[in-house]
Amino acid sequence: MKTALVIRHVPYEGIAGFRAPVEAAGYAIDRIDVTDPEFPNVDFDSPDLVVMMGGPMGVYETDRHPWIGCEIARLARRIMLDRPTLGVCLGSQMIAAAMGARVYAGPVKEVGFTPVSISDVGLSSPLRHIADVPVLHWHGDTFDLPEGTELLASSDTYAHQAFRRGSNILALQCHPEMGEDPRFDAWLQDEPYIAAAGTSVDALRADHDRHGSRAVDAGRRMIADWLARVDL
Repeated sequence: MKTALVIRHVPYEGIAGFRAPVEAAGYAIDRIDVTDPEFPNVDFDSPDLVVMMGGPMGVYETDRHPWIGCEIARLARRIMLDRPTLGVCLGSQMIAAAMGARVYAGPVKEVGFTPVSISDVGLSSPLRHIADVPVLHWHGDTFDLPEGTELLASSDTYAHQAFRRGSNILALQCHPEMGEDPRFDAWLQDEPYIAAAGTSVDALRADHDRHGSRAVDAGRRMIADWLARVDL
């Protein structure tokens, strides 16, 4: 059986809705938290798929999170080997950094369910499945587009929402995996961050109930499509 390793940066940001299409594609999923004492020794090269999830920290906060530099170095090698790799939110920023792009704090916090605009290239990519679908955003950082990649999606607030390199590297700033996972309640605990983004817990909960299932369904179709195209 093919193997998938999920890198989890905080306990409440797991693979969520993406689990079903990954397992349906024949991958046995393993997971490790960056706080696990064994994390510095994890081999990033051998899994058939690596999935890097989100987290509230910034890629540039290496003084507060010493594991970041180690993770980026191993990720850079995996990308050099062109091994199938998916990054979501912080994971997408990790991919950008590992490819030599600048990651930095953006001008505003983007939080809530809104659609992304799919680029012309994106319309023939797996991103086509989330076109016109409100998906969850939860970030205040962004990145320059890495050299040699294709921009797949943008939003009104941030130009770089998704990119790919070939068929094996996919980075998603948004969260199409979220919408049905009960761990969303943990996200809603950060009321100061939510208020700074100009929204509220009640509004986010209402939008989660309204859009969540559709977002996850579209996200699953997107990941299933991407996995069918990867070159193992």
